[in-house]
Amino acid sequence: MPTSPVPARVDAATKQALLGLIEQATSQGWPLVKACAVLGVDVRRARRWTGRADRVDGLVDARPGGSVNGLTPAELEAILTAFDRFGEKDFSHRRLAHRGSYEHLFWACPATVRRVLHDHGLRFRQPPRPPRGQRRPFPDWATYTPNSIWIYDTTHFPKAGMAVLIIEDLVSRKWITHVVSAEETHTQVQLAFEQALDAEGLLQPALDRADAIGRSLHLDGEDELTPILLAVSDNGSQMIAGNTRKFMAMVAIAQHFGRPSTPTDQAWIESLNGTTKREWPHLLAITDPAVLRAELAVVQNEYNTRRLHSGIGYVTPRTNTPAAAPPSGKPAATASPRPPTPGLPTTEPPATINPTQTTPMWSDHPPPSGQRRWNTSLVGGMQSGSSPFGVGS
Repeated sequence: MPTSPVPARVDAATKQALLGLIEQATSQGWPLVKACAVLGVDVRRARRWTGRADRVDGLVDARPGGSVNGLTPAELEAILTAFDRFGEKDFSHRRLAHRGSYEHLFWACPATVRRVLHDHGLRFRQPPRPPRGQRRPFPDWATYTPNSIWIYDTTHFPKAGMAVLIIEDLVSRKWITHVVSAEETHTQVQLAFEQALDAEGLLQPALDRADAIGRSLHLDGEDELTPILLAVSDNGSQMIAGNTRKFMAMVAIAQHFGRPSTPTDQAWIESLNGTTKREWPHLLAITDPAVLRAELAVVQNEYNTRRLHSGIGYVTPRTNTPAAAPPSGKPAATASPRPPTPGLPTTEPPATINPTQTTPMWSDHPPPSGQRRWNTSLVGGMQSGSSPFGVGS
């Protein structure tokens, strides 16, 4: 009896010798099982060797680690042929792998196709990207003065399910008006511009100019008007709509569109949208559209009269904007503070004043020489244990 079984891997000569001993034992009447037990060879292994002995490769073992699912030479050739045929259209090894199965050329995973192409030094040539368009400059007649260039865009408040269209003066950074609506159509654009023109005292001059050149209310928008101002926006559907174009022509407003997918062309209004949500985050938590409209009115007033803007030299838009004519000939009304909404933090700063402060922070005049300007409302609010939004710390 052998002291140990035959090792897992033996050479072809050893296998041939063992098969010869097994054949000699069985020819003398030994059972196959007993002969294999004496030699230390498994019966199934002996039968497998017997079946392999008549093949071309014989009893020589293949290289260890060989994949049973390896590609055949015909499959390699099919992959290379598919690359030559479809490489200029697919531009990707993943797409080429699926192409091979759709065309019944080969069946291989994308990683295998990539490895084959890499081994043969083949690379996909991506088509050159189209050159990026240059930003169109503003027209020469659009002067860099207030009420010469307006910019507008729509921002969203998901909790309330509302879209807010805001119009801003690009020069003075003044938040002129806004429209809160669940829709984003040309109707909101027309309403916002009517409110903005009325608030800045430009609605009647715009209508007079249209009447002076014989315009009717049904304009095709093709004829050029002497523009009152320039309206800058992106390429949203409500901005490029035909009804919007006709309305702009009726009130003598020229349109200027930024490049597609380039929000930096409208950086001024994008900055306003981001600042509103960052510095007044409670707006994002409002779910009632009526409350959102009321809070936006308060935020608009604070944005225009209290917040210092770095883009215009750390002054307020009210300081940077000349006094506008009363809208539609009506006498100017003094805005009264709105009482806080129950259940929501107020946007007005606390009324506590530091007694050591001699000049309010929000004064439109610089402090006396040698004095430093402090945020008295913020300091007082912190001393009283509350935040600038009136929420306890």
